[in-house]
Amino acid sequence: MVNVAVMGAGSWGTTMAKVFAEAGNTVRLWARREAQAQVIESTRRNADYLPDIELPPAISATSDPQHALDNASIVVLAVPSQTVRTNLEAWREYLPSDATFVSLAKGVERDTRMRMSQVIAEAADVPPERIAVLSGPNLAREIAESQPAATVIACPDENRAKLVQAAASAPYFRPYTNSDVVGCEIGGTCKNVIALACGMAAGRGLGENTIATLITRGLAEITRLGVELGAEPRTFAGLAGLGDLVATCSSPLSRNRTFGARLGEGKTLAEASAATNGQIAEGVVASRVVFELANAHGVDMPITQAVFAVCHEDMDVNEMILALMGRSKKAE
Repeated sequence: MVNVAVMGAGSWGTTMAKVFAEAGNTVRLWARREAQAQVIESTRRNADYLPDIELPPAISATSDPQHALDNASIVVLAVPSQTVRTNLEAWREYLPSDATFVSLAKGVERDTRMRMSQVIAEAADVPPERIAVLSGPNLAREIAESQPAATVIACPDENRAKLVQAAASAPYFRPYTNSDVVGCEIGGTCKNVIALACGMAAGRGLGENTIATLITRGLAEITRLGVELGAEPRTFAGLAGLGDLVATCSSPLSRNRTFGARLGEGKTLAEASAATNGQIAEGVVASRVVFELANAHGVDMPITQAVFAVCHEDMDVNEMILALMGRSKKAE
């Protein structure tokens, strides 16, 4: 049993707090708003995100980052990817001296094109060996309901990966270890972009052949970028690659697929955002950053380019589909 600080009380942060608690740990869940922390403490439920899920007694909630981080062996970062740096800079004086950081954020920093583990290392001034990444087919709602799932804990330090693995091994949640941080982060970022494309196709009324094509060719372009950036090719055939991609592209619980479907139905970005409680799907921001990364490294990513064009250059979804189908023919 270890002390775990989960920094961020959204649906995924709350779900992972539940996982760590039910694996036998003491968990402090940090919420940005005091009112939210008080509701979680008094009702054992996160009314904003998972109102029907009862949280274990081992979870306490607080809006005080110093209290949340005090004496934590594992610090789980569950804030949005584009806020990781500013949050860590604000918390820096409270960060435990030898804690293992676990990134739940799926994304690349917009301005620097840095992966989340790189942002954490810089903003928290910690070596990469203390930073792990959690990634896999992990839809928060299903895991919060204790449905069986697996995940990957990637960390350069095998012992720290095993520490997090043991701490997160709930009866319904099975973590595997991996040393390929780059592959897990690139897979976790890019799958949101491909999920937008799948959602757009579904919103246009296209069927399973189209979705399967997008998933398969999407995996191919994700792998190309990952390998170019130093990832292991086999990572993309595993839970953090194909597993995460299939879940995100196929499930109605996926915010990126749902957001893409609304774009496919003809809604604008603003209208699609309004239909999802004012939230822009992660894949919208990721499409620009991944497109820029691909261009900078000379990697061909046609689906990503098409999603970028729809989200940021006002391309019509029908034009996107025609552009993808009209590409020059070649061997698979």
